[in-house]
Amino acid sequence: MNYRHIYHAGNFADVLKHAVFARLITYFQRKEAAFRILDTHAGTGQYDLSSEEAQKTGEWRTGIGRLLASDMPDDVAALLAPYLDAVRSLNETSDIVTYPGSPKLARMLMRRQDRLSLMELHEADFATLQARFAGDHHVRTTKLDGWLALAGHLPPKERRGIVLVDPPFEKDGEFERLADGLSKAYRRFATGTYCLWYPIKKGAPTAAFHAALKDLGIPKILCAELSVKSDRDNDGLTGSGLIIVNPPYTLKTELDTLLPFLRTCLAEDRFAGQRSFWIAREDRSHS
Repeated sequence: MNYRHIYHAGNFADVLKHAVFARLITYFQRKEAAFRILDTHAGTGQYDLSSEEAQKTGEWRTGIGRLLASDMPDDVAALLAPYLDAVRSLNETSDIVTYPGSPKLARMLMRRQDRLSLMELHEADFATLQARFAGDHHVRTTKLDGWLALAGHLPPKERRGIVLVDPPFEKDGEFERLADGLSKAYRRFATGTYCLWYPIKKGAPTAAFHAALKDLGIPKILCAELSVKSDRDNDGLTGSGLIIVNPPYTLKTELDTLLPFLRTCLAEDRFAGQRSFWIAREDRSHS
């Protein structure tokens, strides 16, 4: 994939990821106790959609741009409110110029007692990320390979947390690394909620990936997928998926409301699709 997230900021994949990420944060705030958000591949944290890079692809126009211009039902609007209110608050007019990456979105939704740990390895991107949150005592930025963070930074001292893993998928074997990284992280922090992003495109080994996750023996693994077009004549990104480990008990129902609307709103051809399903589900309570 052509990585540097500025080229893809605000696209349909970001919409799915950030809508669900916001739901997770909102759910965690039902309890007064503090929690930590760990973002393993943080990027620069915020994106200028008027930049040459973003304008070159224009992917945000068929993502967040289309979503904000849509006429959505009340139940969908309520579920998307934490995410979309954050986007709107960064833009003075209805023209979207600034888009929050996961770090900025998390920071905007956090409470005073919550904390954010951000990992980024890319030299220039880390410098931007570090400068963006300089002096913010609620945020810790670290120049580090995000895969190492899954072992070295868990469990958080708060013992409550959301771990977002959004790798660039630039190299072969990223699906295997994602499953292996989850396995190692889960052994250290079994009560954490994990949100893992992956691409859907022609030839992507998603079925094998799901099977590998099931073989990990983790009791609760929920999957959400959104495809906006056919991959028949397209070698690029046609959809994206999220793996949510230890999801809030409300999330499956919320996805059943959100995903059909997102499919209709963001579809680029008649082959757009969506689904949410349990890869593993064991009836046992999760706090």
